[in-house]
Amino acid sequence: MIPPYRGRFAPSPTGPLHFGSLVAAVGSYLDARAQGGEWLLRMEDVDIPRNVPGAADDILRTLTAFGFEWDGAVLYQSKRVEAYGDALARLQRSGLAYGCACSRKEIADSAIHVAIDGGLAYPGTCRNGLPAGREARAWRLHVGNERLTFVDRLQGEVVQYLERDVGDFVLRRADGLFAYQLAVVVDDAWQGINNVVRGADLLASTPRQIWLQRCLGYPLPAYAHLPVAANAAGEKLSKQTMARALCTDMVAAELLRALQFLGQAAPGDLARAPVAEVWSWARENWSFEAIPHRPLIILPV
Repeated sequence: MIPPYRGRFAPSPTGPLHFGSLVAAVGSYLDARAQGGEWLLRMEDVDIPRNVPGAADDILRTLTAFGFEWDGAVLYQSKRVEAYGDALARLQRSGLAYGCACSRKEIADSAIHVAIDGGLAYPGTCRNGLPAGREARAWRLHVGNERLTFVDRLQGEVVQYLERDVGDFVLRRADGLFAYQLAVVVDDAWQGINNVVRGADLLASTPRQIWLQRCLGYPLPAYAHLPVAANAAGEKLSKQTMARALCTDMVAAELLRALQFLGQAAPGDLARAPVAEVWSWARENWSFEAIPHRPLIILPV
């Protein structure tokens, strides 16, 4: 039986965890524990070419050093390819997924406008059938031309018109790998995730996931998108922006910093306390309402 609250943390093994990763982990972990729920750990390693050898094990060691305790075994997306294939087959049979022969250059040449997440909105070139003599390179999901809305627990009402703002999006890429959008939706449903707490950098992709959940007949989780930690230039902390890896020699101080970033009134002397004491304070004093209702916060230099 699925508990009333089941959340998850889902890092990608493309490099070590950094402060932005810690914020997402702390926020999702404490939201689950405060409601007596479960917190699952998933390794989103389906994009195999981007995985860094040894990064998954390093992530597990770091989470353990920081005192996180997850429920059940770690789920690895790389071992779930058959499930993603089954979901794609269902969408193909229902006529919602279609083959696309377009190259990136062709999409760039024919796209009418930039998508909401900074990419190019697919113009629907292959929606009504492949051009003569062409073969499918990728598979896309047909999206509806409707107003899709949901209310995020932190960011409020989110509105997208998928056809205009994104276009029919990819489910399986030209290289044969399954896309993040399909994998995350299939895994959330399979694991019974009913509360998703993650960074606001993923806010724009949530309507696509909701559309896909509807197409597959999956239940819709509640969503909360935490503020993203950014550098002085306003760039999200990431491997690309040279974010510093978490230091396991300063666990209490890093946890305190994450708690304060999330608006928690944690006392400064916790920076020198045992890790168990930091978590004890955090669980007893966690306030979801205190989290800033902002998509991005620039860290002080």
